[in-house]
This record gives sequence, C-alpha cells and structure tokens, in this order.
Amino acid sequence: MKRPTISDVAQRAGVSISAASFALNGRPGVSDRTRQRVLEAADEIGWHRNSAARVLSGGTTNVIGMAIPRPAATLGVEPFFMELVSGIESVLATPGYALMMQVVASVDAELKVYRSWWGEHRVDGIIVVDLRGDDPRVGLLEQLGLPAVVVGGPADVGTLPHVWADDAAAAAETVGYLAALGHRRIGRVAGLPDLLHTRRRDEAFREASTRYGIESIEVVHTDYTGLEGAQATRRLLTSPERPTAILYDNSIMAVAGMSVADEMRLSVPTDLSIVAWDDSQLCQVIRPAITALARDVAAYGARVAQLLLDVVAKNGAVEQRGVEVPAPRLVPRSSTAPPQR
Repeated sequence: MKRPTISDVAQRAGVSISAASFALNGRPGVSDRTRQRVLEAADEIGWHRNSAARVLSGGTTNVIGMAIPRPAATLGVEPFFMELVSGIESVLATPGYALMMQVVASVDAELKVYRSWWGEHRVDGIIVVDLRGDDPRVGLLEQLGLPAVVVGGPADVGTLPHVWADDAAAAAETVGYLAALGHRRIGRVAGLPDLLHTRRRDEAFREASTRYGIESIEVVHTDYTGLEGAQATRRLLTSPERPTAILYDNSIMAVAGMSVADEMRLSVPTDLSIVAWDDSQLCQVIRPAITALARDVAAYGARVAQLLLDVVAKNGAVEQRGVEVPAPRLVPRSSTAPPQR
C-alpha cells in the first residue's frame, strides 16, 4: 500500500503542493480556510509527517528516551515503575510524543545508549532514573547538551533539571509511628544499595531510629524482587534480636515478607508489624491490609514529563530546575499494631 504524500494531500484539497506544505507545517502563507481544508484532506487519506525527513531538516523527533539499568524481569513486578510510566505517557500523548524505553545491563551500557541517541538524533530528551552517587550519566548529559530531567535529587544532579520527593521525611514519619506503637526493634528490607534514594532512606531510617530511642535496627539490601525480599525477611526473623516491625522498600517485598511470617507461624500484626514503601493495590487487597507510604506516583511521572517538554521547548532555558512533589504519606492499616513481646 503506497504511503500518501504531500502531493496527494494537495491534489485531494485542490491546492498547490507549496500551499499544502505551508498548511501542514503550520507556516504562514495560507488562509485559515485553506489550512483547514488541507488538514481535513490529510486526515481523510491517512497522511502523516515523515519523522526521518523532519529530523534531517533539523526538526524534532517527538520521541523521549528512558534507559533503565535494571533487569527486565524486576520491572514487570515493580508497581512504582509501571505507575511512573503511566504518568509520563499521560503527558507525552497529548502533544504526540512517544516514550522509547530501553533496558540496559549497566550504567556503562546506558552511557553508550545516550551517545547513540544523541549522535543519531533519535530522541528530543531523556528521563534519567535510579540516580547514583557521582553518577557519570549526569556529566555526560551536561557535556552532550541533550535535554534531560532526573527523577530524584535535589543533590547530585549537577545542572540538570530534576523532580524529587523528600524520602527522608517519610522514613522519619514511619519510624516515629512504629516507635509510638511501642516497637523498639525495627528491620528494614531495602533496595539496591548503590542507588542514592536507597542511601538517603537508609540514613534517614538510622537517624530517626536514634531520635526515637530504637534499641535495635538492621538493614538488608535486595534487588526489589519478592524472592530476595523473602530471603531478607528470613534473615531478620531468625536473628537473635528479631525485629517486631519491618519496613520494606516496595509492596512486592512486603507481601513476600508477610508470606514468610506465615511460614514461620508468626502472626501479622500480633507478632510482626509490616510497612511497605509506595502503596499499591497489593497492599490494599491482601489481608491483613498493609500499612504503606502512599503517594501519587502517576502524578510524579506526569510532572517529570511536563518539565522535560518545557526543557525541550525552551532549549534548556527553564526557570525552575528543581521541582519538589509531595512526600509520601503514611497510611496506617491492619498490618501494624503494638508489639506483644
């Protein structure tokens, strides 16, 4: 089937090729009536702009790139990423942008992807996730001059625009809540240790534990999967100073931890209180329902996408380079109670 051309549109609308080109590209030189007739003709015959030609002429690709340095298997069960992407897509869809996601094996591989995207002009901008300490991606993107927005911050982002939430405040609120219930031995099943947000949560957890007089704390790092979440829970629950409460870095691991508690004949919340970071449907439908730190992750993603579109449109000249979204709020449910021992 032959793709419709501007010549076909012009013939359908009864105008010259130059007039059709002006109308389709939003340029002056044709009347509003003619422009409307050309647009209707293009829609009738299914004409679409040639993105390759647009790029060669110095135009935009209408594509936003996001490389993710995590195993693909973990993303499919990670509610946070799915909700974040849904929020990003909700904003990109309106102006006709597409989100191109690529899973990479390492940060070094991600750097190669960025250089390729930049060299081939395949994307108009990049969303950076999973920020690390001394992250080489920040320096490379600054060097390339490729529009980018970091999910995270506000530190360690260089000059890149970023959208962040105060995870430290959420961690402190959770520890304070558990301390108020009477817990003095608290465990934390955390995510990947090299991620900055994991480090900040760890620091906030330890600082809040000291402030509230928690006697015993232990942090176990994982890859965010249910398997490693379960293994970490067994390690904590078989330790000499068994915790009476555990805070998990996502809902998948919290549910896995609840299964381990049942396996060890421990009752939730009588013998063990459980809290999940980032609320999800899982936390709400399981019984007992899981106390969680809730936030509008889709709105977070939407704010990231909107900031990046602003950066692209203004060629980086945005006034607000750091945007803070609301911090997660604690939603108490049936999985937490005063300890019985």
